[in-house]
Amino acid sequence: MSTFDDREHAFEAKFAHDEEMKFKLEARRNKLVGLWAAEILGKTGDEAEAYAKEVIRADFEEAGHEDVIGKLKADLGDKVSEDELRAKFEALLIEAKTQLVNEN
Repeated sequence: MSTFDDREHAFEAKFAHDEEMKFKLEARRNKLVGLWAAEILGKTGDEAEAYAKEVIRADFEEAGHEDVIGKLKADLGDKVSEDELRAKFEALLIEAKTQLVNEN
């Protein structure tokens, strides 16, 4: 194998790793925001966990995170403004990243 082939494989491996980490990061953020929203909706325990899983699944409806935002806006109604929701969404992305880094 040539040096070029070695480099190509290394770049492919890095790309695959980065994509996996991005997926885990977004899923973790979605779980955290789902748990946050569940608390606002008065859900606790298993019911809160189930709701968080619904939020995670909502992310598979379309590319990007607007599907998750849309679900949360619909579910939360006027309990949280869109600005608050988006701010929490971003804050929990940072929290999710911190959690993943600390796990590895």
